[in-house]
Amino acid sequence: MMLEPIAAALPLPLERLVRDGYLAVQTFFLLSGFVLARSCAETRWNRGSLVRFGIARVARIYPVYLVSLAIVSPFIIDAMLSSGRSLTEKSWLLAAYGFVLQGWTGSMKVGWNTPAWSLSCEFFFYLCFPLLFLWLRNTKRSQMAIAIALALSVPILLEHAKVPPYWKPLHHLADFVMGIAAAQIYGKIVGTWRGKGYWFYVPAALAGAAFLVHPESLYGTPVDLNTVLRPLNAAALIGFGLGGGWAARALAYRAAEYLGKISYSMYILHVPFLWWFNRFASDRLRNSHNIDGVLLYLAVVMLASAAAFEWIEMPANRWMRRKGAGIRRAENPARGPVHERYELSTRPVLS
Repeated sequence: MMLEPIAAALPLPLERLVRDGYLAVQTFFLLSGFVLARSCAETRWNRGSLVRFGIARVARIYPVYLVSLAIVSPFIIDAMLSSGRSLTEKSWLLAAYGFVLQGWTGSMKVGWNTPAWSLSCEFFFYLCFPLLFLWLRNTKRSQMAIAIALALSVPILLEHAKVPPYWKPLHHLADFVMGIAAAQIYGKIVGTWRGKGYWFYVPAALAGAAFLVHPESLYGTPVDLNTVLRPLNAAALIGFGLGGGWAARALAYRAAEYLGKISYSMYILHVPFLWWFNRFASDRLRNSHNIDGVLLYLAVVMLASAAAFEWIEMPANRWMRRKGAGIRRAENPARGPVHERYELSTRPVLS
């Protein structure tokens, strides 16, 4: 909103790239499937590991999400005390936000934390993951080809079947499946292609940018941007995993790694902070032509996200995992399940 004049003044190709930034959420869904598939590669699924997996998933998402709701709680209370909605509508709003159902409901006419719709998708993916992973684990090439074909075609079929577009978890499950498939492909080629990932991520990035700049090339076809970006995102993800090239090295720097660690907090807290910025910032700072307001807002969000990561997200994550560790371990009792060790070391985005 504050950057609107700047975006409008950019050359058309750059403006389109900026405005299509929201499509990067699909990349996060792929990354989630990729990281979980890699981290659970040695997991033997049973009742204990399933329970620990579920606890770890809740621990990954809920603590900072609850912080985001606490930040906007005065606005939620105002909405609950207003006379514009019935008691049923108010109860439904609280239930939808409390149980992270926004991705299934469509527009709820409140914007307390609009990015939270993606958390509905993540929870749905987590429920599906054990079965999906067992299906794609140690698959043959023919089976992998079928999985990729389904990831590309099922969203198109859902659209033609008139499945409501606001059932976003169903529509985006293909991204998660593509991430799992990408992890399996990565595991098969890493020995040969390690350090040569630029052969994957450079062409994928260039092709993706071309489609974003020229979306009209897809008009009249059965596919959309999400469909064509899905395999390109998978190729880029595999490439960055393999490493090599200046872009992969830049993402390995400590500053970039730390930004990756706090990125979930940034993602889920930036709208709640925007509510308060719009209420208390001066007209000069909120003016869409003033870059000072943009920089101030970004600085506040980044500092608050770092604090939330250090003092809330990680401590709560460890505490919930320790509680889950009391469950009888069915595998690797000395060191704990592989997926717990891997995730605590990498801290992937939305995974």
